[in-house]
Amino acid sequence: MDASPEFPRQSRVPVFNMPGVVTLSIGLLMAIQALREFVLPDTLDIRVVLDLALVPARWTVWFDPGKAADVIQAAAGAGDPDMEAAREAFARYITSEHALQPWTLGTYALLHGSWMHVIFNSVWLAAFGSPVARRCGAWRYGLIALAGTVAGGLLHVMVDPLSAGPLVGASAGISALMAAAARFVFQPPASGYTGQPWQLPPHRPAETIPELLRNRTAVAFLAIWLVTNLLFGLVSVPLVGENAAIAWDAHLGGFIAGFLLFPFLDRRETARI
Repeated sequence: MDASPEFPRQSRVPVFNMPGVVTLSIGLLMAIQALREFVLPDTLDIRVVLDLALVPARWTVWFDPGKAADVIQAAAGAGDPDMEAAREAFARYITSEHALQPWTLGTYALLHGSWMHVIFNSVWLAAFGSPVARRCGAWRYGLIALAGTVAGGLLHVMVDPLSAGPLVGASAGISALMAAAARFVFQPPASGYTGQPWQLPPHRPAETIPELLRNRTAVAFLAIWLVTNLLFGLVSVPLVGENAAIAWDAHLGGFIAGFLLFPFLDRRETARI
């Protein structure tokens, strides 16, 4: 009688089958939203947004104080006419601060506009942050997300420098993780692999850009992502259940950062661009 293969002992399946750092990231975003929603009074919550959200006009006026009048004029003429006075007053407050607040290039990712916003981002973070964290480890995962957040914030400031609207949300960092994951999750099965079905296949290096462009699945994903974000930007489509338009430029900046940075942080190989 042939000996049957020895299958590995199955351990209990965890409730949340995600790396701990991803679970912690989602828990942190949820906790911050709950704190703002249920604990902080409105006055303190507004202070949190002013101190932690990214406001492009704040950066513009810090570098060129002469742009203050342009910021106020742009704020008055944008959006709902009924809110013109409020927007203008807010723009005047922002331009009078003359404070750069460089930490907001990272902290804006901790805040969200609503529960719909944070839940939507958490789903994508779980989907694309998990493979990156498993492959790269916790601190490299965090570094990719942070780099994408900063790059997305910088691009948003450059694209819309007169905006006095606060930018919030972790989408830029998540876009960086999406781009990083795209470098390896769409690879076809390794050719010539003769291991048993229940065994893990050997590690494969991340795809270079030429290899990625020959991968139809990866190209389709990249094309759909790019077109979708550009459409959101061109027609100012809001997120489902939200009034604010999506910051497509922040997404794009984060995506580019994650795509280019990942090969240098992939701990299993030397950088291959």
